[in-house]
Amino acid sequence: MRGLVHRWTRKVRAARRDAGMVTSEYAVGLLAAVAFAGVLYKVVTSGAVQSTLQSLVSKALHASF
Repeated sequence: MRGLVHRWTRKVRAARRDAGMVTSEYAVGLLAAVAFAGVLYKVVTSGAVQSTLQSLVSKALHASF
């Protein structure tokens, strides 16, 4: 019985040590996603990309079928 309690205690302590690690990994992932979204927003709202997208949409709307 004592060995069973000791193993259970080790598992509980190991789980507690890893609990904060998961949160920090989510935080780093969230920061990376926000940074990527910011860069993507800047690229898409730039003048060159907007004119290219407008041209592409215009060609698609005026295409004959």
